Amino acid sequence: MKSVAYQGSGRLIIGIMAGVLTFWLFAQSVVNIVPAIQQDVAIPLGSLNLAISLTGLFSGCFIVVAGGFADRFGRVKMTQLGFILSIIGCLCLIMAQNSLLFAAGRIIQGLSAACIMPATLALIKTCYQDAARQRALSYWSIGSWGGSGLCSLAGGAIATYWGWKWVFILSILFALAGMLLIRGTPESKVNTTVSHRFDYFGLFTFVVMLICLNWAITKGNAFGWTSSPILIPAFIFLLAAALFFTGARRKKSASFIDFALFRQRAWSGATLSNFLLNAVAGTLIVASIYVQQGRGFSAFQSGMLTLGYLVAVLAMIRVGEKLLQKVGARKPMLWGTAMTGIGVALMALTQLPDSTYAAAVFIGYVLFGLGLGFYATPSTDTAISSAPEDKIGVASGIYKMASSLGGAFGIAISASVYAAVLPLGAATAATAGLLVNVAFCVISFITIALMVPRQAGSA
Repeated sequence: MKSVAYQGSGRLIIGIMAGVLTFWLFAQSVVNIVPAIQQDVAIPLGSLNLAISLTGLFSGCFIVVAGGFADRFGRVKMTQLGFILSIIGCLCLIMAQNSLLFAAGRIIQGLSAACIMPATLALIKTCYQDAARQRALSYWSIGSWGGSGLCSLAGGAIATYWGWKWVFILSILFALAGMLLIRGTPESKVNTTVSHRFDYFGLFTFVVMLICLNWAITKGNAFGWTSSPILIPAFIFLLAAALFFTGARRKKSASFIDFALFRQRAWSGATLSNFLLNAVAGTLIVASIYVQQGRGFSAFQSGMLTLGYLVAVLAMIRVGEKLLQKVGARKPMLWGTAMTGIGVALMALTQLPDSTYAAAVFIGYVLFGLGLGFYATPSTDTAISSAPEDKIGVASGIYKMASSLGGAFGIAISASVYAAVLPLGAATAATAGLLVNVAFCVISFITIALMVPRQAGSA
């Protein structure tokens, strides 16, 4: 391992935040600009929803691989590669005139996130210590959770007044700035003479498994849940899942995913709850589509409703850091998950009249932001501090895989529930889609209560 003599600077933190924002702010802005994209590009809603989820899906599929490569070949190199892929993905979206190029751009954005997320977390682990590490993780979380909070507002405003393509032009500028800010940082990687054959079969079956599951979820309502275009991928999913877990059990330490990490109880609790709480991202797409199509709001007005979320999550992330240092990780993680669930439940009250419902959604987003702000740094610190030194990149990759896959499947499930119930009315469909996200919060709360030790992350 590289010497810990190098102490990370504020410039490095800003560069890392720029990398995180290229995904959580700009790539996720697509959730709120679906109507604007449909007006400009001939993409059916079902295909557009699938393309939106592809970024999180491919990020989740390859983030563990990228984390392992960051450990072996260098975390700075992988971060810079992520910036380059982000630029390429944005260019594809800017030039897209059909579903194929748009989907390709979203996939490349997912690969970019796969490179940036675990590599930057590993850089924080190796370049900062103790309170400085927790402070750096707070700023990382501001880029991540704050970016996800800002994406709806920023995407709606940019799409309304400049045009949706400017979302990705600005993302390119952020990527270029991040590349310059990180340039010159000493390389960080694991020095080892031990070599393992890469688990290509495990990666292949994992990707096939997730793509088939995502297809079945997003297209089930359109094709019919018992139709062959759904049943065949569902069967392939089950087959690929069986092959993946059987192969992982045989290969153990050489497996694509190092399941030995799951023996760390605190790390497992943080990772699983992270998956579930990121699945609540489905709230953003359901609420955004409903207030625009069911209540007649513009994209900008829809984004303005999330302003409380943005302010709350940015304000509370540093509070979560201080609570982590004072009472440990478990309590703020529990409080944050409970607040998030209550906020989403308020948004599900679609029987309210327009002005009252708008107020309920605004307050709901404030609670949503407060909850995620409380949760973010304690959860991330628990995962990173519980990881073995020689597996920081891989452990960070799995933790962020949980984020990406949680977001991808949360959006896919929520949008599918909304579409399935839509014949009963937009309000009923929105309530159903939002209650799914409340259920995610409840399960996340139970997971934290059972798995995260009382003093995890308090050091």
